[in-house]
Amino acid sequence: MKQVKPERGPVTALPSAGQDVGTSGVSDALSVEAVLASRTLLAVVARSMAAALEEVTLPQFRILVLLSAHGPLRTGTLAERAGVHPSTLSRTSDRLVKGRWVRRIANPDSRREVLLKLTSKGARSVADVTTRRAQELDAVLVRVPSHQRRRVDEGFAAFSSAAGEDTGGDQLLLGLPPMAQASRNTP
Repeated sequence: MKQVKPERGPVTALPSAGQDVGTSGVSDALSVEAVLASRTLLAVVARSMAAALEEVTLPQFRILVLLSAHGPLRTGTLAERAGVHPSTLSRTSDRLVKGRWVRRIANPDSRREVLLKLTSKGARSVADVTTRRAQELDAVLVRVPSHQRRRVDEGFAAFSSAAGEDTGGDQLLLGLPPMAQASRNTP
């Protein structure tokens, strides 16, 4: 697996150390470090999704992620959770059914309703992306000196909490599978 070290020299489009890039009293240095970290994380996301996006579009992958996270759903519910119009979801679903990523099944509670269910092919795609992402992150985190890992863990936990990470909504919009709450007891 290719390991990419984030650029630490002069960074294009970032203000100099003397400029204020933060808000509400956030230090310039912290803001610059956050931008650099976000670039690294975005690169990890992009690389982890590259293979999947050769077969499905990002909106289609979002649907796979939602079905992976929530199980079979009615199309109206799925459209609402994806934040798209039902007609858009209908077209997207048709393509996913045709590609055998999802299938339509009768709702066991109401035979008149149809649910969309992830197929093993769709589940494998979401799992593959999640596995690749974890491997990419591990490749970066293993290079953090062991005596600093607890600080990194605490920093990620504080940042995720401040961002309201527990909702998972933004991640689903980006096609990111929700992750189980990690134990805060391990570095």
